[in-house]
Amino acid sequence: MNLQDDSFIWRHKTRVGIVIGVVVVLLVVLVFTGRLENVGTGTVLTMGLILVSLVLAIMAVYVTMELRNIGEMMQQNSLKLDKIVNTLEKSRAGLAQINHSTHLSEAAKAIAFRDANRQALREAVFDRLQNHDFDAALEIIDEIGAHGDYRDLAAQLRTQCESYRTATDQERISHVIAHIEKLIDDCQWPKASAQIETLIRGHPNSDKALAMRQKLLEKKQERKRVLLAAWDDAIKRQDTDRSIEILRELDVYLTPNEGLALQEAASDVFRTKLHNMGVQFSLAISSRQWNQALEVGQQIIRSFPNSRMSQEIRGKIGVLKHNAEQGVTA
Repeated sequence: MNLQDDSFIWRHKTRVGIVIGVVVVLLVVLVFTGRLENVGTGTVLTMGLILVSLVLAIMAVYVTMELRNIGEMMQQNSLKLDKIVNTLEKSRAGLAQINHSTHLSEAAKAIAFRDANRQALREAVFDRLQNHDFDAALEIIDEIGAHGDYRDLAAQLRTQCESYRTATDQERISHVIAHIEKLIDDCQWPKASAQIETLIRGHPNSDKALAMRQKLLEKKQERKRVLLAAWDDAIKRQDTDRSIEILRELDVYLTPNEGLALQEAASDVFRTKLHNMGVQFSLAISSRQWNQALEVGQQIIRSFPNSRMSQEIRGKIGVLKHNAEQGVTA
């Protein structure tokens, strides 16, 4: 127990002791006064009980107020803790950004070997162009061009860099808007939103820049309507896999109330999916196809970790791995 807790307990013990002492003193005074005044013992006891009741009532009010104060202190401490956590998160994000900027060259080299990250390379170059750091942009482009498979991308980025360098202010706004529209078409909403806010900060009086916020909102709503229509179609066709695929993308668009409205249908879809996978698992076990059984079992554990089926499979996973490795057939 720490010093603060000891102080808290000692303070309340002292207060309770004082109250008890006051009650005893008052009772003694009542008895003594009753004898002097020739008051009956019953009357004295009655007055004593009334006095004790009043004191207990006062103590109850006091304890209630103290409990309320303790509750408020706990709430304030909780809010302070939340603020500390948020501050740490912001610090972590800031450190990650600093690290990203510091090791940009190494990151560009690593990214250049992965086809899936062409867009990330475009983003890295475009961020430097928006900051008018043309030398850094050209350095990244040179590193991209050093890899044979990316020479065409490097040529496109070099043309874009030169065009942006020599463009007027309005032409640069058009360049950025074209880039944002590409992000919107690819449903890259967070990146598009960040680029829009950067554009507006740089050009707060540009009607074109301000209009991009509304365009982003309209495009998100349009994509949401498309996904909802596709969801309804998949449900009607009982296409479980497609339903789950759509639901995972749709989740980021739904409000809490919309999520609750789809919850029952979504639960049915996941139950059907789990049932189908359970059938596949059972058939693989029955036919002693251990590799397939292991694969399906691991997929069930990943997709439905809290289900009873997953718990049962976890208990058998060691046997499945052994049989798959040994090629057991009987």
